Amino acid sequence: MRKQQRSFILKPADADKKWYVVDATDQVVGRFASEIAKVLKGKTNPKYTPNTDSGDYVIIINAEKVKFTGKKWDKKNYYWHTNHIGGIKQRTAREQLEKHPELILYNAIFGMLPKTSLGRKQLTKLKVFTGPSHNLEAQKPAELKF
Repeated sequence: MRKQQRSFILKPADADKKWYVVDATDQVVGRFASEIAKVLKGKTNPKYTPNTDSGDYVIIINAEKVKFTGKKWDKKNYYWHTNHIGGIKQRTAREQLEKHPELILYNAIFGMLPKTSLGRKQLTKLKVFTGPSHNLEAQKPAELKF
């Protein structure tokens, strides 16, 4: 008789989480965001378990230097609501880059994570900064290249 193999389930306490810093200079937003989402989910780890938060922390610098392909700078819109009647607002990607460039990457990565409590927990491990510096040197982040 053949011996049955058991599935490996990673417990949250056993997850070894690392810190990575990524430079977003000249990266295309969608392709870059999908790679970051993989790291946040933990799909790059050999001990990946879908129902456990096994992903790593990611620090993104130079968020204002990302690129879009085609005419997305003028045609892509970002929407939000003020929670007042008739309070829907919108900005083009070019206007968003001037006002809040970190939200371009944040919203793209948010869209690629699960819409569950696990996805919200994974999103808290994302830190986006404009400019080349960040205030998380104490975590000793390793550089991550794509």
